[in-house]
Amino acid sequence: MNTEAPHIPQLAAHALQIADRINTAGFGGQVLSATPLAVRIGETGIAVVFRYGVVVFIGMSPAEETAFLDLLSARLFGPIAPHEEETAKVQVARESEEPIPVGGPILVRELSLERLLIVADALAKSVILGRSEREIANVFDTIEPFARELASLGRTSKSRVAMLKLLGAALLVQHRVSGRVAVGEKPDVLWDRPDLERLYARLEDEYELKEREEMLNRKLAVIAETATTLADIIDTKRSLRLEVIVVILIACEIVLGFYEIFARGRH
Repeated sequence: MNTEAPHIPQLAAHALQIADRINTAGFGGQVLSATPLAVRIGETGIAVVFRYGVVVFIGMSPAEETAFLDLLSARLFGPIAPHEEETAKVQVARESEEPIPVGGPILVRELSLERLLIVADALAKSVILGRSEREIANVFDTIEPFARELASLGRTSKSRVAMLKLLGAALLVQHRVSGRVAVGEKPDVLWDRPDLERLYARLEDEYELKEREEMLNRKLAVIAETATTLADIIDTKRSLRLEVIVVILIACEIVLGFYEIFARGRH
């Protein structure tokens, strides 16, 4: 009698953000899905390509991943180095409600294309949020000296251009998260398979997608408000400087006028 536990299939999932955008139009190979683009690689591998610059490899070897990245190289806009990445395990579950154990593999009832696309969508959004969180942290690190200088000296030595650059960096992150990626939106596959809503909800909770997006938006609002305030302070200082210059020019003109009158009186 065989007492060994039955083998439970498990696939490795590897998400990479490799660029700001990827052109997915007209891609060859064994295409399984058009939105997002999913391509069969080998017998069990699937590469899911998202237009906002993320590729999710499921069940592929490192060599296969490298070869596929080479195929995508000509389709990249704004390549990113080093790549932002996240890994997970996808395993067929015996449970009927597809639970996701903390720190464990992502459990699914079966390794169907629709379920793997939902897993890929959650991983891709998590990768995007990870990069955005790091960029926002860098912006905060840059703003802190400005605020410290303003608190201790009552003024800032930074230019208005530096403030606008910070504001631009925040706007780029906001555009990526809320516009191009649309983290808060559900994957397209759920339109045809509403029965998979629970799986996506569990993944959304596991990777804290909503909470991380809300936190990013709050930080972006703080950055925008801070940069705008500092820019206004710089503009006020510039306006005051211009007013002083105008007063000095008027005073010079008055002095010259009196000098001319005095000179004419002498002659």
